[in-house]
Amino acid sequence: MKQVLLKDGNAILDDVPVPNADPGTILVRVHNSCISVGTEIAGMKSGGVPLWKRALQQPQNVKKALQMVREQGLSTTRAFVKDKVSTPQPTGYSAAGIIVEVGEGVTDLEPGMRVACAGAQCAFHAEYIRVPRNLAVPIPDKVEFTAAATVTLGAIALQGVRRANPTLGETFVVLGLGVVGQIVAQILAANGCKVIGVDPDIKRLELAEKLGVDTALDPSAEDSISQIHRVTGGHGADGVIVAAAASSDQVISNAFQMCRKKGRVVLVGDVGLNLQRRDFYHNELDLLISTSYGPGRYDGAYEEGGLDYPISYVRWTENRNMGAYLDLLAAGKTSIAELIGKTFPIDDAPGAYDSLNSGSVFPPMALFEFPASGSDEKIERTILNPTARPSKEGKIGVAVVGAGGFAKGTHLPNLRSLSEQYSIEAIVSASGHNANSTAKEFGARYASTDYSEVLLDSNVDAVILCTPHNLHASAVLSALRSGKHVLVEKPLALDPEELSQIQSFYDAEDLGKSKSILMTGFNRRFSPAAVRAKALVANRSAPMIMNYRMNGGFIPPEKWVHGPQGGGRNIGEACHIYDFFVYLTGAACVNVHATNIQPTDGQYLSQDNFVATLRFDDGSVATLVYTAMGSSDYPKESMEIFVDGKVIVLDNYKRLTIAGSDLKGVSHSTIQKGHREELEAFAIAINKGGEWPIPLWQQLEATQISFEVEKYL
Repeated sequence: MKQVLLKDGNAILDDVPVPNADPGTILVRVHNSCISVGTEIAGMKSGGVPLWKRALQQPQNVKKALQMVREQGLSTTRAFVKDKVSTPQPTGYSAAGIIVEVGEGVTDLEPGMRVACAGAQCAFHAEYIRVPRNLAVPIPDKVEFTAAATVTLGAIALQGVRRANPTLGETFVVLGLGVVGQIVAQILAANGCKVIGVDPDIKRLELAEKLGVDTALDPSAEDSISQIHRVTGGHGADGVIVAAAASSDQVISNAFQMCRKKGRVVLVGDVGLNLQRRDFYHNELDLLISTSYGPGRYDGAYEEGGLDYPISYVRWTENRNMGAYLDLLAAGKTSIAELIGKTFPIDDAPGAYDSLNSGSVFPPMALFEFPASGSDEKIERTILNPTARPSKEGKIGVAVVGAGGFAKGTHLPNLRSLSEQYSIEAIVSASGHNANSTAKEFGARYASTDYSEVLLDSNVDAVILCTPHNLHASAVLSALRSGKHVLVEKPLALDPEELSQIQSFYDAEDLGKSKSILMTGFNRRFSPAAVRAKALVANRSAPMIMNYRMNGGFIPPEKWVHGPQGGGRNIGEACHIYDFFVYLTGAACVNVHATNIQPTDGQYLSQDNFVATLRFDDGSVATLVYTAMGSSDYPKESMEIFVDGKVIVLDNYKRLTIAGSDLKGVSHSTIQKGHREELEAFAIAINKGGEWPIPLWQQLEATQISFEVEKYL
């Protein structure tokens, strides 16, 4: 499918795989999408700014980069920054089309329905878009696709009016008569308000008068503040809605000065906010912020998770605002046709942005139009990479499934550096544009949004799974049943039933004869420090005491890590350390106990701060202190091993020292956690067969320990 992407300050049109309708989402064949001129042109311009200038503008990111250099080295940091700044980015956040597929759990929408869609994370300028249920609304029969495609801008305007809480007969000023300001003015008029529009652009003022504004003022030609007080009988406006975009603090100052006593100012646009107390204190004015298109925006549980807010408690969510705006269009209370300056065919996307950037299009809103689909149109979920080199015999053909930051920042660079062992055959991602750009960057043979494609590909010998945690177990089983080797990022499974299914596969297959190797991404055991520690304790004469501390850092409760996708921090991350204990002892765990800090407020969860104590059947005892309460300025991980008169100290995978012995430890200038080494071990196991890099029982054991700890948390 065709999709508009922004790269290096330019708009490009690329061919990318069509996404799937995942659970809780719908797949929409787009008819029109709305170009948000201000937002998207600003994005293009910022994308073309040299890196050094961006660094000056964002010093906080420079600090993060310097810390990353200290911990992970210059080459890794350079690759990370390059990916961030050079990867093509999707654009667009408002569209309308026809549903072609409905994901599991969506029961009130069906294929063939016309819908309007919103969201910068999904409503792209693309032939097909995958949209969460709460970001799509049915289109009334009287509303055309062209008008419905403006649903996001309409919902933004409507939410701004709702925040103002206008009443019949009040006078409102709309500061800034761009697209959102024009819609705001119409909604206020439909609400029975007198509307004064203020904008320095004469064309916008004329258009606003045509669309029903009572008074249009040019602040560059007259004192708009004095004029507003004159037309309101000396009282001032009941309220001002700021829909302008300007860096100046004067805009918000003017808004306050336009108000009557106890009036209100609603901020919808992006303006300078260096407030002056004198502007609002004496008249006791209220400043209200309108966040995008309403309650639910920026809430992952609502937008991606499908959790709706009860109408009895939250009358107007972003979804209900979207529907209400379309109803206004259907009733003729709001008109949008006069605000659309031009409709561009999607094939002319680069030229469209050139025209919009030059200011030659007025009114300043434009649409993309996509070609109508035929009844026999095939949905392509796999796109070949024309720049890929042919696969070579003797190499392990690998498909990377899940192209997030970890895959692109760690596994894929390592696979590329291990080109003598691996050939990157495929990149699979839920987002077609991400799969495509990643495939091109790392030379994969093709990009896909369809996991089953790689399972049927005879050139793919192994899959590396970097998907959300809740997808791991099912994806592992599918790959094993297809005869593929599997390296799955931790955790192996999120519950005992999933783990049992994996174990049952090998019980049925006969582990000693199975050709499919399973390796959980417990990379720490492959780090140079861990390998050295294992050698130091291999011939011990007595059990060990192991103390491990993980300064995990704070992650807000609403993040996916804590939810059904992530499984929580114990199962999702602490399993690394349980595997490390199993690796060092080579023994099974016979007793587990854990205690945690019960949260007293909403900042921390019950799995954020705990101490787990394990006893192994060789007599060794291990303790993990896991906390989210520490400072990021302090190293993340450390370990002490007390054994045979020695103390072995692991310092954040940079150093391993031994007290009580002249034996040598390990020292590195950067953190070395074994990611490259685990890929090397995986390749050796596949090519030579025989012993697995991590015995199956140890992978199962570490995961089972996490389940036992979870019972206490």
